[in-house]
Amino acid sequence: MRDLTVLAPLTTLRIGGPARDIVEVTDADDLVDTVRALDEAGEPVLLLGGGSNVVVSDEGFDGTVVLIRTRGLVADVDRCSGATLTVAAGEVWDDFVAHAVDEEWVGVETLSGIPGRVGATPIQNVGAYGQDVAQTIARVRTYDRRDKRVVTYSAVDCRFGYRTSRFKAEPGRHVVLEVTFQLELGSLSAPVRYAELARTLGISVGDRAPLGDVREAVLGLRAGKGMVLDPDDHDTWSAGSFFTNPVLSAEAASALPADAPRFAQPDGQVKTSAAWLIEHAGFGKGYGRTAARVSSKHSLALTNRGGATGYELLALAREIRDGVEAKFGVRLENEPVLVGAEL
Repeated sequence: MRDLTVLAPLTTLRIGGPARDIVEVTDADDLVDTVRALDEAGEPVLLLGGGSNVVVSDEGFDGTVVLIRTRGLVADVDRCSGATLTVAAGEVWDDFVAHAVDEEWVGVETLSGIPGRVGATPIQNVGAYGQDVAQTIARVRTYDRRDKRVVTYSAVDCRFGYRTSRFKAEPGRHVVLEVTFQLELGSLSAPVRYAELARTLGISVGDRAPLGDVREAVLGLRAGKGMVLDPDDHDTWSAGSFFTNPVLSAEAASALPADAPRFAQPDGQVKTSAAWLIEHAGFGKGYGRTAARVSSKHSLALTNRGGATGYELLALAREIRDGVEAKFGVRLENEPVLVGAEL
């Protein structure tokens, strides 16, 4: 009854088999109605925004893919309270960041160049170069598929953590409809907390820099790591960082080699670098035996060099995960959502 539609072109990895159906939704109310109707019909649903944080298996998805293409930004700007910005889930994230920089709204400038849509950012608590969205999100409006009602969560109720949230902890339950951000006003960035970015800008950690300079510096750093989408650059045919940086107990962190990176956390745990572990376990940049390979620019990204299959990419991910665990006793966790497959 329904045509098969290949999902690969809808993902930044360009990997993925067919879906039974694809529906594109451009209005938040229609999004709620569409998902509710599919749920009531017993139809499996895959929500897809920019396709930048997903690995779809070669078998595809036996159900309906809902493409979230809602648009809109409502700004309430006040000199005292700053800019309160309510953004539709389907807006392109980097377009929003560029607009914020142009308008001198401060707080998301180091998140430039991250692919995907606005609605995905609170799910993963997206972050880069010393900022994450939890620092600026005021509330998230969602459709709760379990309780069949629209719910708005304040930032504290979103349960944000390192690359996680209540939305990620309950996969499939919440459909993000819109996100409200609270940003400061000014021509200078928030204090730059990331050493590499500070060096690039020629400032000290904790200093501020013009918003436009920070955005351009971040875009340059990300491009150098293959993290800015470019159809002609296979290093960008990825799902971004495939593994999250492990957060370990102090005891587990002490067992790592002396030169392994360690970043103390407020709760007494220690974060280390997944990229360091991967490289020192023998999986350097460009590693791989098939068209699925570690990026030649960034060891955290697994890439499609052209014609790679989901099977090949996941086999590479397993090899790296198991190799790191065998050498260092640390089990890496994947960041992208896996559809129709498991590691």
